[in-house]
Amino acid sequence: MDKKAIYSLSYGIFMLSTKLGDKANGCIINTCIQVANNPTRVAISVLNTNYTCDLLKESGVFALSVLDEQCTFDSIKHFGFQSGRDVDKFEGIKMPEDINGIPYMGWYACAVISGRVVERHDLGTHTLFIAEVVDAKTLSDKAPLTYADYQAHVKPKADKPPKTDKKIVGWRCKICNYVYEGSELPADYVCPLCGHGADDFEPIYE
Repeated sequence: MDKKAIYSLSYGIFMLSTKLGDKANGCIINTCIQVANNPTRVAISVLNTNYTCDLLKESGVFALSVLDEQCTFDSIKHFGFQSGRDVDKFEGIKMPEDINGIPYMGWYACAVISGRVVERHDLGTHTLFIAEVVDAKTLSDKAPLTYADYQAHVKPKADKPPKTDKKIVGWRCKICNYVYEGSELPADYVCPLCGHGADDFEPIYE
């Protein structure tokens, strides 16, 4: 199977946030589509290992910030490359809140959508949430950031591993810590857990 063919699908980049009691958390996702009208419903897919996924299953409400084309890698890295189990991603950051009291990105975002979960389906690596849109707001007239633009223009290019006499025995995903066993990582390899490509893997030495 040509895994690169999957990259032909079009995605956006979103910051998904939720709040359970006093605990708020957010993560980066790339899948949201409108699936129904009257009432308006959307579907989002969230990695099961994400702390945000755990909170959303309990809270049942979320805010989805639609990131714009001027969004920086540092902003995406802050919400997407560390876990809310280890850090408070909202500490020291003043953020607006939606009608459910959930913080969302008031910068680098062109819209925010507030949802109430009505169904969820476990897909193995991810959970698919079907939600009724309870509020939506346009934040700017900037174009939304696509996943293709993120890969081409926002995400830094990966550095080649330094030369060493040590033998490479595997590759670790820097996003979810999945380990690929083997000295050669295929250039078109996609992490089976988080869906990130070979650029997000680092070598494991003997």
